[in-house]
Amino acid sequence: MFVAGTTAYAAVRSVELTPSDTVAVAGAAGGVGTIAVQLAKRTGATVIGIAGSSNDEWLATHSVIPVNYGDGLADRLQAAAHDGRVDAFLDFFGGGYVELAVTKLGIAPERIDTIIDFPALERFGVKFVGNQDAADAAVLAELAALIGAGELEVPIAQVIPLDEVQRAYRTLQRRHTRGKIVLRP
Repeated sequence: MFVAGTTAYAAVRSVELTPSDTVAVAGAAGGVGTIAVQLAKRTGATVIGIAGSSNDEWLATHSVIPVNYGDGLADRLQAAAHDGRVDAFLDFFGGGYVELAVTKLGIAPERIDTIIDFPALERFGVKFVGNQDAADAAVLAELAALIGAGELEVPIAQVIPLDEVQRAYRTLQRRHTRGKIVLRP
């Protein structure tokens, strides 16, 4: 929770979601994204999760509208939004999502946060808010309380023996895990 949980918490907080907002989350099924979509739902906002089709069911069961990445994404995001408008964007994947948010969806830079697209920070003036902005005892206690109450799920993609740490890294490099990989000593 210290890294993924606090990163998700800070990113969601940074775009100042309200119940009337629609937010799109790139990397919605990843280690940070799975936590962020749940925290974003708690604000009352409509949440659209960008991920591969294998994650559609998980996202839908968490009241997140699944939209699959690929060509025509901006049109699919606008179609998924209740009024065709996406108000905020969280980028946990990179690969041009910030540019899409600014140029195709028309989202204001102050409503976009990326933790990975460093060139977009200067180019578009978006936010770079993450772990360093919420890594404190109060946030960890809040996240732990939500987990303890069953109000926040931390999906575990795989449990891998510690002596197979290289396999764990190879799995992460493919960038298609849902949730976190746990190393078991």
